[in-house]
Amino acid sequence: MAEKESITGLIERFGDLPDPRVEGRTDHDLLDIIVLALCAVMSGAEGWDDIEDWGLAREEWLRRYLKLRNGIPGHDTIRRVFEALSPRELEQRFEHWMNAVCPAVAGRVIAIDGKALRGSARCARGLRALHQVSAYAADYGLTLGQRACEEKSNEITAIAELLPVLALEGAVVTMDAMGCQTAIAEQIVGGGGDYVLAVKDNQPQLAEALRDFFTMLKTPGYPTREVSVHETLDKGHGRLETRRCIAVDNLDWLELLGVKARWTKLTSVACIESTREIGGKISTEHRFVISSLPADSRRILHAVRTHWGVENGLHWCLDVTFGEDASSIRLRNAALNFSFLRRVSLNLFRSDTSRATSMPRKRKAAAWNPDYLASVLQLREI
Repeated sequence: MAEKESITGLIERFGDLPDPRVEGRTDHDLLDIIVLALCAVMSGAEGWDDIEDWGLAREEWLRRYLKLRNGIPGHDTIRRVFEALSPRELEQRFEHWMNAVCPAVAGRVIAIDGKALRGSARCARGLRALHQVSAYAADYGLTLGQRACEEKSNEITAIAELLPVLALEGAVVTMDAMGCQTAIAEQIVGGGGDYVLAVKDNQPQLAEALRDFFTMLKTPGYPTREVSVHETLDKGHGRLETRRCIAVDNLDWLELLGVKARWTKLTSVACIESTREIGGKISTEHRFVISSLPADSRRILHAVRTHWGVENGLHWCLDVTFGEDASSIRLRNAALNFSFLRRVSLNLFRSDTSRATSMPRKRKAAAWNPDYLASVLQLREI
């Protein structure tokens, strides 16, 4: 990660953000509104009223860093601006900034997964909840980029749009079954990365072939193949879980089925057997993945386990710490742009190493101590 890459770099990228308002008829600078909203969300704001209230309480402090030529904008003004702003324009500037902050992910896992903005659904108008597909650098705890889509079924298109803006050279990209598509695998390899993709019944021929192969692999008398096996054991909260990964790189049987040729750089396949014991009850689950990595069971299992860090490290944090699922912001651009503020806030707090505390405590510290907030943002006085 770039040493002391400051928020100033991000704010400067917003300097050329297209202003959707009528030129010459604005009372507040666009950049002031964006920085005000970001500071307020980092300090606990969950809506437009909160942003205005926080701004009024911190106006004297804000004037050290912002012009505020007509004071603090009202909540309706803030809402209208974020409704009119293009989410794609904000996302592009954020992604460019993240490529500067976190340029090297060689050997690291980039988990790509989708999340619903549940509060954005408008059943009376037949509008389902918006979905966002995020690229998450699990080892850093940072979101590298995101793309929005109207429904979960459109996540494939969003993934295809997101991949070209990521620095994939040397990275291992992981996805659930939704992203297990030949075109997506080709994109990842074309960008210089490797893939580990979960296989389920949305790829019926491949899924059936993997199930049959790993079942026969355990059958006595089945032709011996060289396999890589790695096993882990986790204990905690009354749960005992064993994960056993079996990886194989001899894929002649997939060639015979005419499947292997469809997948760019398909090098290995793996079965992950998870056995969980809770309160004396034992359950077993089998998951299958395909990968461009060699048949290294330790590395593949690490990638699969790291992928699910997106649930706790990003989705859970957005919902619990930032209240995303409970948000009542429904207008499409406004919902996406407010979600953007949450993710930027999360990245900034994760990048701050000045104190080793939890995310909720950092957010409270930002609300109570404006000097800490200025430090995290690396704000410069005007």
